[in-house]
Amino acid sequence: MDGFERDLVCALKEVVNDSNWQYVGVKEMFNSPCTKLYSEDGEHVVLVHTEDGRFLAMDSACPHEGGPLELGDIEDVGNGKLALICPWHHFDFCLDTGSSSTGLQNQVYEVREFNGKIYIQTQSRLSLSPKTETAAVPFDSLTPRLPVPVCSEDTLCFWAAKILCTPEPKEKVALTHQVQERWNSGQISEIGHAEAPEQPSREESLTVREPGRIKRGKGGTLASRIALLHSLANIEQWAIDLSWDIIVRFATVRLQNGEQLPQEFFNDFVKVAGDEAKHYQLLEKRITELGSFFGSLPVHNGLWQSATDTSHDLMARLAIVHMVHEARGLDVHPQTLARFAAQSDESSVKILEVIYRDEITHVAAGLRWFTYICAKEERDHLSTFHDLVKQHFKGYLKPPFNSEGRKTAGMNEEWYLPLVRPS
Repeated sequence: MDGFERDLVCALKEVVNDSNWQYVGVKEMFNSPCTKLYSEDGEHVVLVHTEDGRFLAMDSACPHEGGPLELGDIEDVGNGKLALICPWHHFDFCLDTGSSSTGLQNQVYEVREFNGKIYIQTQSRLSLSPKTETAAVPFDSLTPRLPVPVCSEDTLCFWAAKILCTPEPKEKVALTHQVQERWNSGQISEIGHAEAPEQPSREESLTVREPGRIKRGKGGTLASRIALLHSLANIEQWAIDLSWDIIVRFATVRLQNGEQLPQEFFNDFVKVAGDEAKHYQLLEKRITELGSFFGSLPVHNGLWQSATDTSHDLMARLAIVHMVHEARGLDVHPQTLARFAAQSDESSVKILEVIYRDEITHVAAGLRWFTYICAKEERDHLSTFHDLVKQHFKGYLKPPFNSEGRKTAGMNEEWYLPLVRPS
């Protein structure tokens, strides 16, 4: 009989293990509305405890650009449904289905409460604390140390560092266009080298908050359109800085064969910087036309985290910033455009169309130089890309994908589908 009971217990343990139910703690541990649970595979989970006592769970990283959903607001979207709102770009995700009005889809998990204990059905082990803590960029450290040029002042890198340390966005835009014109005309001919700041400067009057502290407007209103345009303008300001940072930070990089980066590399990213400056200008003008101004709403600097994480590796920077995040911008464009079109905001729609066309060329630039370096260093470009994304990007890439936009940029499905969570 004892042997029979032992066999039964072992069989029951096998059933439990095979069902992928993970015990995460007792109910009393999760009184907060949102609790982040860390997964061993990097696909972390947010456990939501609703006011009516229910528990629900979904991936904690927004499928748009990885925004921290555990810092978002919970909103009632009607019919008894609740949505978790991404604090970065205000995308909503239904807690029951993971669907979003933007067309994106997030992964949800079944949650059960039994005898006061909480279980989540997932293949990965979950924990209340990460295995290794990484130092975050302080949100109040907005004034970087000044660059220390070590060559002639009239070089591309000197001006790139100067623009990074320029806090006023209109001045940043004007300088970007001036340097672009002088570089293209040959008035600036040397690439040079200078010290890149740890983080770009921002105006002291700008209210910078942690991502979870930024509130969104309700959908379908003028205020919500202004909030979204303001958020996009903030992204474009960071995009200007990312373009100059890749120039100044990696100007002296040598490939494994000893070669330096060719001038065409710098030509491409000067153009990207000019495009991003144009985008900011268009968005800032539109915000003003709608009766507001850039800086009227809080912003976050969470988008710089990817730059910090890849500051040591040009290939990682190209892969994450220019081939993951910028490609994700192509994915969400149709839904963002539809939101403005639904409110008959044709002026904003035209601006978004300009930005979309340019962003395709930016993804193409990242892909072009990634494959160039791989060829020079005799690396397989696909496996190198996949390895770098797994190392530096949190979690899996998530559909929907704008396959047409990505293909136009030269990124076929073989680049990104292997990085989607297996069924």
